[in-house]
Amino acid sequence: MEVTQVLLNAQSIDGAVRKNAEESLKHFQEQNLTVFLLLLSGELVSEEKPVETRKLAGLILKNALDAKDQQRKVELVQRWLSLDGNAKSQIKAGLLKTLSSPVSDARSTASQVIAKVAGIELPHKQWPELVGSLLSNVHQLPAHAKQATLETLGYLCEEVSPDVIDQDQVNKILTAVVQGMSASEGNTDVRLAATRALYNALGFAQANFSNDMERDYLMRVVCEATLSPEVRIRQAAFECLVSISSTYYEKLAPYIQDIFNITAKAVREDEEPVALQAIEFWSSICDEEIDILEEYGGDFTGDSDIPCFYFIKQAIPALVPMLLETLLKQEEDQDQDEGAWNIAMAGGTCLGLVARTVGDDIVPLVVPFIEENVTKPDWRQREAATYAFGSILEGPSPAKLIPLVNVGLNFMLSALTKDPNSHVKDTTAWTLGRIFEFLHGSAVDSPIITQANCQQIVAVLLQSMKDTPNVAEKACGALYFLAQGYEEVGPSSPLTPFFQEIVQSLLTVTHREDARESRLRTAAYETLNEVVRCSTDETAPLVLQLVPVIIMELHNTVEGQKLSSDEREKQSELQGLLCGCLQVIIQKLGSSESTKYLFLQYADQIMGLFLSVFACRSATVHEEAMLAIGALAYATGPDFAKYMPEFYRYLEMGLQNFEEYQVCAVTVGVVGDICRALEEKVVPYCDGIMTQLLKNLSSNQLHRSVKPPIFSCFGDIALAVGEYFEKYLMWAMSALQSAAELSTHTTGDDELIEYINTLRNGILEAYSGIFQGFKNSPKTQLLIPYAPHILQFLDGIYMEKDMDDVVMKTAIGVLGDLADTLGSHAASLIQQSVSSKDFLNECLSSEDVMIKESAEWAKLAISRAISV
Repeated sequence: MEVTQVLLNAQSIDGAVRKNAEESLKHFQEQNLTVFLLLLSGELVSEEKPVETRKLAGLILKNALDAKDQQRKVELVQRWLSLDGNAKSQIKAGLLKTLSSPVSDARSTASQVIAKVAGIELPHKQWPELVGSLLSNVHQLPAHAKQATLETLGYLCEEVSPDVIDQDQVNKILTAVVQGMSASEGNTDVRLAATRALYNALGFAQANFSNDMERDYLMRVVCEATLSPEVRIRQAAFECLVSISSTYYEKLAPYIQDIFNITAKAVREDEEPVALQAIEFWSSICDEEIDILEEYGGDFTGDSDIPCFYFIKQAIPALVPMLLETLLKQEEDQDQDEGAWNIAMAGGTCLGLVARTVGDDIVPLVVPFIEENVTKPDWRQREAATYAFGSILEGPSPAKLIPLVNVGLNFMLSALTKDPNSHVKDTTAWTLGRIFEFLHGSAVDSPIITQANCQQIVAVLLQSMKDTPNVAEKACGALYFLAQGYEEVGPSSPLTPFFQEIVQSLLTVTHREDARESRLRTAAYETLNEVVRCSTDETAPLVLQLVPVIIMELHNTVEGQKLSSDEREKQSELQGLLCGCLQVIIQKLGSSESTKYLFLQYADQIMGLFLSVFACRSATVHEEAMLAIGALAYATGPDFAKYMPEFYRYLEMGLQNFEEYQVCAVTVGVVGDICRALEEKVVPYCDGIMTQLLKNLSSNQLHRSVKPPIFSCFGDIALAVGEYFEKYLMWAMSALQSAAELSTHTTGDDELIEYINTLRNGILEAYSGIFQGFKNSPKTQLLIPYAPHILQFLDGIYMEKDMDDVVMKTAIGVLGDLADTLGSHAASLIQQSVSSKDFLNECLSSEDVMIKESAEWAKLAISRAISV
């Protein structure tokens, strides 16, 4: 096989030539992987070959070592580890040699491949000489090879975890990187590669940051690099500072004043990419302090691990004025561009985080800026003043903010319709939304919205929904929070007189020609849903009138016209929104008997439409339609059985949809809804459902987040079918048992612990449903053999001491269910259990009302079981 030619063909503009070449490569890779990889590395290393084939060879090599999909990645790692040792040595030698190639694309590609190989081999204690040979390169080679070697060290640190490289090697890597960053290094590319490498190596530097001298030195080098004449080096150095601010927050005190001076200068004078990172440093410090203050509730005792240094509180006299200046650096068309990010937006975001960090203290620093600029003739000043106000509405107390809102509300309502500038209107609508989100609702003592101004507010927002798409979208958002604030208002809502007009205006927005711009159509439906969800009984007849309107809209989207792919995407988006809207209407009207009866006349028609929607091939639509069907099942109850023969195949398809795992997860939830609705009428479908659920649990292809809801679903099924569950009991209990073992012996980061708790909760909900399903049945004794294992599981999670409140409540409930269902058979087992007594006492004295109630019930069930 002539590799060079095939690689050139694989990049041909002629589709047929390209396809043919890709197939040859794939075929060769499957035939003889070792030779294939050797040929590719030979291509990459050879200086005679064209740059584009060298680059592609390296890329294919890299993709043979790594994949996004976890399962595939594991296969590729195993495949590399089992390759012939000599071939691997030859490939690795070729890669290292390529680092000194005069061709930059070849060097850069080799850097990435070396890091991927290291990511596989170093954890297996292979290629121990790699770091040493890279470090020897750094000291003597020509500048381009030095640059490539530093880049490789950076990628290496990104690829492997800190525990894989020993401290001695970490020290040497950091020394090499810091030398590469120093001002004495004449070559800019080397300094840039070194600065970027340091960014990736920071996670390895825990020990170095704990040593005062080494930390001082590292910080000095980074701060010096922020003053480099080369803009990319300054940006990379600030990125290092941002990373240090979160990784080593507790070590920053000696440097914070200098960092403030450096960042302030960059924000005021430097180019945008650098200034953005300088602002990001302060946003990152805010994130750290917000987390600490939330975790400790603001009251620090002497023994808290990470005290808060209150850097932001100390910095605000200088930090806030600096951020306010940035708000005046808007771009002309930033509202139209959804992905826009610039200095003004970064400054406003940071200001919002500062407000959440310091609360009331920020208000006197910002109010003069608002008062001075909000009426100026230059739109930039009016917009900046409004943006500043909107940014500080979360954090300070309502008592501090409400007087300001009362003064400014009329002015803002007038600006929203009358200001000549679209930016100002956009920001004004956003700020009104934030006012309604944080300062309006049952939790706020003094209302800002009164009978006197409610009509004016609604009129202005509805008027503003006719404005340009970006302004109209923000006006929908403001209306969303206005409605949400009246959620718990009682039988009569101040919005009732305007309900019809609001709904009509929102429907009009959804039909605008430009409704796809700025997410406008989505925002209008989300707002309509919220207005319906928070409406009171007095507007129920109007919600009922909305049903045929939405049905008609959905019906129009499923008519079988031929569509282009762009139109199909637009149609899918609309179907998803309409299904979501129907779900909210179903939940609203289904929640009270009087409206439910009137609504159910539409049920057949709605279900028919949902089934037609499944014919479309979009995941989002399937998810929305499934959720709506779950709501319909809940509303129709046992009558839902008539839809099952037709719906069942779509239910099965949803459960088999591993690719779009969110659809699978939602479908599992709908199985639960159907079980609650149909109870024993679900029996004819249980074989198929349980077989599929057990299959899902044993699959490695399915995303792990779907597994906990599957266990909960076992509980729903058992609860619905009672002793009929006997035929699945052995399989279900075996799956639960292995998952239970997995979930009691796992340590890891916060994310893993959160997942483990979700998994435990799913397992416990299954046990609970099974016990309750078998209660009072002659077949209860079938559960007795499983009781010791379940008690052992409860002991295990109690001993681990890392369960959250949700798990605690479910777990103590399971202890009660076990005692309640098994009665005297459970008594001696519970008495022998290592920790159930301590666990019960802990739950009885819990401050959480739900946990306490569950525990009291469990105590009663246990004492009944013991006294039998």
